Amino acid sequence: MTHTAAAPLLPRSDSSWFTEWRRTLDWGLVAGILLLAGIGLLMSLAVGPSAAARIGYEDPYHFTYRQALHAAIGISLMLGVSLLERKWARRGAIVIFVMSLFLMVATVLFGHEVNGAQSWFRFSAFSVQPTELVKPTLIVMCGWLLSQRERYPAGPWAFVSFMFYAVTLGLFLLQPDVGGAALLSMAFLTAFFVSGLPKRWIIGFGAGGAVLAVALYNLLPYVKVRVNTILNPSSVDTFQIEKTMEAIGRGGLFGTGPGEGQVKLQIPEAHNDFIFAVIAEEFGLVAIVAVMAIYGLISIRGFRAAARIEDGFVRTAAAGLFALFAIQAAVNIGVNLAIVPPTGLTLPFISYGGSAMVGMGLTLGLALALVRGEGTRSRGPYG
Repeated sequence: MTHTAAAPLLPRSDSSWFTEWRRTLDWGLVAGILLLAGIGLLMSLAVGPSAAARIGYEDPYHFTYRQALHAAIGISLMLGVSLLERKWARRGAIVIFVMSLFLMVATVLFGHEVNGAQSWFRFSAFSVQPTELVKPTLIVMCGWLLSQRERYPAGPWAFVSFMFYAVTLGLFLLQPDVGGAALLSMAFLTAFFVSGLPKRWIIGFGAGGAVLAVALYNLLPYVKVRVNTILNPSSVDTFQIEKTMEAIGRGGLFGTGPGEGQVKLQIPEAHNDFIFAVIAEEFGLVAIVAVMAIYGLISIRGFRAAARIEDGFVRTAAAGLFALFAIQAAVNIGVNLAIVPPTGLTLPFISYGGSAMVGMGLTLGLALALVRGEGTRSRGPYG
């Protein structure tokens, strides 16, 4: 008996850019991200009406519709950026970084204040947060600068990279956005480490960060309040943390049921900063373990893809971008579990927020563009 093989959907002779993109894109990563966005839409149905009623919107599904729009924009941006070749991803990131840095300066001078941080531009009903675009693009640009040591060992590449980071960090602190500054610092430190810089740089960076943290704790009252919610809870108002912990306890193993939670009625940031507590209360321990597993699998798959790439720039930048994603998720979950001070960082692709969704779409779009093919093909020294 003879068998005739079916014709492949994508013949090897097809070398178009779209076919190349489909062949080399990590669809496992994309599937995980789409799953997170789907969970975000589901949770917007659960928590959106209560948030809309609290703020005063007539339409109870105001936040649900906007979450769907934000998710569509973020996912479309991610897939669009993933189409770029590595050299164009790098060039585009540098252009966006420069533009966003100027916007951050303008924000410090003329921005709109939200929750004590002057980090927003408001246009009618829409708000834009330039810091969400600065974080991933700085990582890519610094990854490229650090990789230049391979070609020009005598150049001050590490110092130049650090200066760009220091200027950006300063603008974060002027807003002030200490949570964003901490996230940027941890992702930047990851990129520094992966690039192979000497340990003394890492030690010096850690020592300087510790000194800065102590200074911010003593100089900024709101930082002291947030840190004391963990270190000295009896000295500050811990209402939100107490309610989130009660919600997690109420959820038990399988939750109270969709729409039956109470924490979304008790705290004002349930649809963004504390969405994890809503998931825990309404869907239980099984659900939050599944959510953490999705974040973990995406992060591990991303880091493994980055590690297989020989190109120093791509390996460094991709590791930093996946660190940005993984650390933000871990910090948000840590805040909800009362083991990390409140930071204002959202849960990637699940929390409500347009700028956060766009920023994370750009972050993972750049990461997907850099790890296309998972490092199995050579593309030259720097893309």
